Formats: sequence, structure tokens, C-alpha cells
Amino acid sequence: MNDTNGNNAEIENVEAVAVALAEWWHASARDLPWRFGRATPWGVLVSEVMSQQTQMSRVVPYWNDWMERWPDAAALAGAAKSDVITAWGRLGYPRRALRLQECARVVASDYGNELPQTYDELLALPGIGDYTASAVMSFAFGERIAVVDTNIRRVLSRVFLGVESLGGAASPAERALAKQVLPQDSVSKCRRFDRSSVVWNQSVMELGAIVCTAKSPLCEACPVSSRCVFLRDGRPGLGERRTRPRQRFQGTDRQVRGLVLNALRNLPEGEIAVDRKSLERLWDDHIQLDRCIASLDEDGLIEILPHADVRLPV
Repeated sequence: MNDTNGNNAEIENVEAVAVALAEWWHASARDLPWRFGRATPWGVLVSEVMSQQTQMSRVVPYWNDWMERWPDAAALAGAAKSDVITAWGRLGYPRRALRLQECARVVASDYGNELPQTYDELLALPGIGDYTASAVMSFAFGERIAVVDTNIRRVLSRVFLGVESLGGAASPAERALAKQVLPQDSVSKCRRFDRSSVVWNQSVMELGAIVCTAKSPLCEACPVSSRCVFLRDGRPGLGERRTRPRQRFQGTDRQVRGLVLNALRNLPEGEIAVDRKSLERLWDDHIQLDRCIASLDEDGLIEILPHADVRLPV
């Protein structure tokens, strides 16, 4: 196959890497509530949507509260938009909450409240892309499918090719590598979360999240360090090709939008709107404030009332 630089690369030690990662996973995996077969397929999908661009440690309490309140797609489908946005809290990118509710409505109405079990049907759901569809197929249904996210791309590129992931969208070469090294599943492994391909996907992703990080990998704690081409070659170009550069937050429209939504979420009981004067106290630049209020309205996250007061959608 071709590596990410277009060169022919022999992929070695795949089986040994898989064994080492599986042992590490079973001994060291974080005990997240949607892992190890303890969540419904819908619960797994919710965890994946919440975890996009958000640290897992922040997701857990929101996921627990969310699933207790809306344990299945039908429950979420019937919820008020204002409750959905409020429950999303400070997870960020709140449009995901409304897209998740749109997804819930389709699952409840078109699939009898059961998450579809094919990649194509999952991909057709509102707000569900290739990564989420693949992750649900693997983690929820135990299907053998290559899951490709930022962490997995980084780990596979380093361990097997000795280079940093190029960044941006996954390249055809990176997807081919993920498929090539994906273990075969044994028919004797009945529990979906014990299947070799599922353990592989989760362990590679976990390694990238907590050990093989973008800027400061903990190579001394890595279970596959002895077989890592990147480490063997002196970690060439470490951090130079970060898949997603760190985004500035202070002063951005994201910060202003968050302030407006947070003010609405934290209204005293019995109040439903934030008046214009209170909005203006949130942010000194009123031109930027108005732009952000307009964008929140366009996204369906707030409603603008007479006199420029705002509220969460009913």
C-alpha cells in the first residue's frame, strides 16, 4: 500500500501491536458509562455526538443526566427545544443538540424507536457523518468496520508509518491503512465489545486520547513503544502537523454566543426571556453581540421577541 507520503510501505507487527493494545485496553481503559455493553445503541450514539470536539471527562455528567431524562429516541423527540438546549449545558457547539433531536425524531418515527443497524442508514440520519456512523456500527453493534478519527489517524500513522498525520480530512491512504490493520473477528467472541475489531478501534482511539497525544506523547507509558516506527526514528516532526490547530476562544463569536445561551439557561424560575439591557451588559461590543444573536436565531437556538428580548425556543 502507499503511505501518507505516497511511498510504498510494508506494514509489520500488526498482530503484536493488536495483542499489546488489547492487554493495555482491558487493564487501563477509562470506565466510561457507555462502554463495555452497558449502554443501548442509542446511548452510544448520544455519547459520540456529545464527544465531538469535547473532552470525555466533561461529557460524562451531561451524558448521565441526558440519558436519565431522555433514555431513548422517542423521549428526546418529544422534548421541548428549550429543555434540550438547556440540558446541553456547556458542552459547546449547541447546534449539535438540535441536530441530535432531529435524529431522534427520525429514529422514533421511521425506525420504531430502534437505531438502524446499517452504515448507510446511520449515515442518512440528521447530523450523522462517517465517523459517528462507523463508531456506532463498531461500538454499539460490534460490526467489523474501520473507525477513523483524529486520534486513530495519529496513532496509526506514527506506529506503522513513522510520520505525523497530515491534518485536514482523512486521506485515502489513511483510510486504507485503517482498513488494512483492522483485525479479523473471531466467531467465538459473542459479546460485541469483546470482538477484536471493536477492542482495536477503542484501544487505538484511547491511546491517542491519553498517551499518544499530538504535542506531548507519553512514549515511556505507551504499550506499543517497542514497535513504534515514529519513536524508533526519533519522533521526526513531532507536533508539526497537528490535525486541528488550537482555536482561540477569547473574544470570538463562539464566546459571545455561549454567554447569551448561558444567560438563558440560568434564568430564575418563572422567567423565560432576557431583556435587551441585560443582553448589552453581557458584551461591550454591541455590533458583535447583535451579529451573534442573529446567528443564534438563524440556527434555531433562540427566538427574538419584541423589544429585542430573547428566549429559548418553545
